[in-house]
Amino acid sequence: MLRQDIIYKEHRMIGQGAIFLCAVLWSTSGLFIKLVDWNPVVIAGSRSLLAAVFLLVLRCFSVRRNSAKPVTLKEMPGLAVCGLCYAATMILFVIANKLTASANAILIQYAAPVWAALLAWFFLREKPRWENWGALVLVSLGMFMVFSGGLAAGSLLGDICALISGIAFGANSVVMRAQKDGNPADIMIAAHIITVLFSIPFFFLHPPVMNAANVLSIAFMGIFQIGAASALFAFGIRRVPAAQAMLTATVEPVLNPVWVLLVTGERPSPSVLAGGGIILAAVLLSSILSTLRRRN
Repeated sequence: MLRQDIIYKEHRMIGQGAIFLCAVLWSTSGLFIKLVDWNPVVIAGSRSLLAAVFLLVLRCFSVRRNSAKPVTLKEMPGLAVCGLCYAATMILFVIANKLTASANAILIQYAAPVWAALLAWFFLREKPRWENWGALVLVSLGMFMVFSGGLAAGSLLGDICALISGIAFGANSVVMRAQKDGNPADIMIAAHIITVLFSIPFFFLHPPVMNAANVLSIAFMGIFQIGAASALFAFGIRRVPAAQAMLTATVEPVLNPVWVLLVTGERPSPSVLAGGGIILAAVLLSSILSTLRRRN
């Protein structure tokens, strides 16, 4: 085997490992959000404050090493729109986790690629393919089952927040595609700063109770769950194909309710599990088929 092939395989294995670890870290969000007894917007703002500091330090280090360029004035409008979409995604996801089961929140939000395809059709005139329409039908069926479980548990509002969170996440990817030159790291930093600014009034309206459990949970979420995870994803996505990254990322919606079940005993209803399985299968199959089509 040629040395270049060996190096290429090693890079892909390292990238795959980075995305896997990223997905594991992402999957802990539901558990730690449940463990912190603060207002959900305060949780989102506190988490984003630490994540913004963490990512800004990495960003400054990258600029000093000439591996990243500073943001230009031309990039600012697109950066602001992407940041708003991603900030809405994070805030609504935290609210959803407080109002409904973690399984409902993550599985409903995971339909984001389907909303991205529909939004790209509307705004970018990128006509959806048959696999996108098929995924939309299956996702609609899966969401009906998940929502029926949420309605039975009296958590419909949380499910709706998760749905809007997924749409905002899909919109973020569409705006990034329209920008083409957008740096994911800069978008994440902008989103975290917007989230912090939005949350400031809630700190006065709902002062957080400062105890060891709350502080340590927020610190873990800010530094590791979304801070380090974002850096791992940016590192890994450059080294593995998109379809492979998508498959690895499914660790997040699978593990998210597992952590919550093990620690808090929260059990998803059978309809949520069945509907979530349909959503996961539809999104994965659609993403893989779209990736294979682009290669051909």
